[in-house]
Amino acid sequence: MQFTYKTKGVCSVSILIDIEEEIIKSVKYTGGCHGNLQGISALVAGMHIDDVIEKLEGIRCVFKNTSCPAQLADALKKYKAENL
Repeated sequence: MQFTYKTKGVCSVSILIDIEEEIIKSVKYTGGCHGNLQGISALVAGMHIDDVIEKLEGIRCVFKNTSCPAQLADALKKYKAENL
């Protein structure tokens, strides 16, 4: 299932996540630091959504209260609340 999340407080504007049976198949950010976000996307592919949430929630970017990785954790929490 594909799930789109509009990010808040970061350079990227949205995240498209493909999830199958609680496993992340792919992640694609729109906007943001392209190389870093490709790296995050490659690292989380194949992981269980709970493991990704645990690793990424609370990460901050410079002086912001959030980050692109933390926004992925927020997106996955929203996905779980709406679909599981």
